[in-house]
Amino acid sequence: MVVVMAADASSADIEAVVARVEGAGGEAFVSRGVQRTIIGLVGDVEQFYALNLRALAGVSQVLRISAAFKLVSSENHPERTTVSVGGVPIGPETFTFIAGPCAVESYEQTLDAAQMAVAAGATLLRGGAYKPRTSPYAFQGLGEDGLKILARVREETGLPVVTEVVDANDVALVAQYADMLQVGTRNMANFALLQAVGALRKPVMLKRGMSSTIQEWLMAAEYIAQRGNLDIVFCERGIRTFETATRNTLDISAVPVIHGLSHLPIIVDPSHSGGRRDLVLPLSRAAMAVGADGIIVDVHPHPELALCDGPQALVDGDLRELATAVRTLPPLLGRTLALRTGAASVLKH
Repeated sequence: MVVVMAADASSADIEAVVARVEGAGGEAFVSRGVQRTIIGLVGDVEQFYALNLRALAGVSQVLRISAAFKLVSSENHPERTTVSVGGVPIGPETFTFIAGPCAVESYEQTLDAAQMAVAAGATLLRGGAYKPRTSPYAFQGLGEDGLKILARVREETGLPVVTEVVDANDVALVAQYADMLQVGTRNMANFALLQAVGALRKPVMLKRGMSSTIQEWLMAAEYIAQRGNLDIVFCERGIRTFETATRNTLDISAVPVIHGLSHLPIIVDPSHSGGRRDLVLPLSRAAMAVGADGIIVDVHPHPELALCDGPQALVDGDLRELATAVRTLPPLLGRTLALRTGAASVLKH
């Protein structure tokens, strides 16, 4: 942060700024120019804002010159990061296809959905064992039984597992079964949960809060990174606006914005943003075209019987069209389909 003094600022004005900054535990470096003086500040930027330096005599401007999210910022890490999830890369050179049921309902349903995902070319399996729902009467997930089903299906298909954790107290348990922990939209600002997943050495998918700005999203990632875990993947899943034609409004511009501000990868969730099966394919194409590092979609063998988000779950016909798009569009942008290294994904019948 820098404080730009007015051209007519006196030495006493400059000394007053320095004294206030140093009194708050910061450092102030004075650079006297021909026209005006600039004071560079080093320390807690948020605390500097609280000092209300702009109100001091002789101060013209107070400017922030570095990102608040230092660990996830591209300023300090210009090379783009690739996050490996069970041997599957998510990053700038590849396009990662994640698919599976929104909620784990049974072993048979989850295996069928995983087989559909594999056939379409997906290399990571998503599935919710814990489901935070708006209504307390809606299906809340199978809990640890659901995690055990995901682990069993992983053995059958070879697909590493992405699943949501909703409580800081459950992080260790979920981490025993999952290859990647998902922090959902309702928990993006659950700072205790962010710190808990940050303390693990396990990749984290951080979904954008439905009413959150990109700055708030980046700061949520900083909470995770500050605890030592930089294996973070952003997931744009749509934001809440006044529009009612779709479940959420997909902010497709978030992809290039995040790429410009952070070194971390970002994927798109067209299922939860559109909320309708017929929107998943066009939104997925848009995500590929804008440079997303992957997509995560819902699939279900019998969406009409789904306990959660059936209207947006893909079935075989939709999935075949999406598989074609995944095979053909990313290579046009110089990306290859992300495959698992060190082990082949195979189906056991």
